[in-house]
Amino acid sequence: MEYAGYSVLMSVYKKEKPEYLKLSIESMLNQTMAPSEFVLVEDGPLPDNLKYVVGNFEKKYPNIFHIVPLAKNVGLGSALAIGIQKCKYELIARMDSDDYSAPKRCEEELRCFKAQPALDIVGCFEAEFQNDINNIISIHKVPEKSYEINAFMRRRCALLHPTVIYKKSSVLSCGNYHNVPFFEDYDLFIRMLKNHAEAYNIQKPLYFMRVNNEFFKRRGGISYLKIALQFKSKQYKNGYYSLKDYIISAGGQTVVCLLPNSLRIKFYKYFLR
Repeated sequence: MEYAGYSVLMSVYKKEKPEYLKLSIESMLNQTMAPSEFVLVEDGPLPDNLKYVVGNFEKKYPNIFHIVPLAKNVGLGSALAIGIQKCKYELIARMDSDDYSAPKRCEEELRCFKAQPALDIVGCFEAEFQNDINNIISIHKVPEKSYEINAFMRRRCALLHPTVIYKKSSVLSCGNYHNVPFFEDYDLFIRMLKNHAEAYNIQKPLYFMRVNNEFFKRRGGISYLKIALQFKSKQYKNGYYSLKDYIISAGGQTVVCLLPNSLRIKFYKYFLR
């Protein structure tokens, strides 16, 4: 099946750094297969420095950019749920506002849809970097084929949210994004796979994710652990996790969350990547 084009979907909120946002948007506009549309959700009012960046792109690419301003910050899941309904194209490429996509990322992912029309989601590995894109500290690898992804999902998310291109119809048919803080992607992908979506991960890093000490710190602590365990308990009660899956997943999450941040960073780098 041939697709006429594709949309990019991004959400940005007030704490983003202007230089990160600019680099992120440029990386998508400079794809070897350029997007047909760029839907940018402003998740609450933005400060002038971010509005300036967004405004410049909107002026330069008036036929591509579609800005969706929200009156207040609603969180990533709710912002994307609004944004996805504004996208005109069936294929939608996710992108985070502080990362970088390799020039051929979308071309390679779109090629997968052309080769396998039954696919609903295509992602890839992430290269995690600090400060500079050339300073890669780890590669986040995920399973390749749909049956492997389904099995892996019972314990950890096997699709890396900002790396994916997905079909709008497949997202909407399972209820769109829900407001599930920190786990809106995992929640969506579980529902898509339960709805018989077919997934594939390209086995190389075409996406560069910015990480720092705060990135790992946010994935620890009692508050985050409570949210994580509530999410995993729900999956167990819904029958998605077996008891064994739940014990392994929840137990591993508990250990990671309770580690000092310095050890958590090492654990992510050497055991979860």
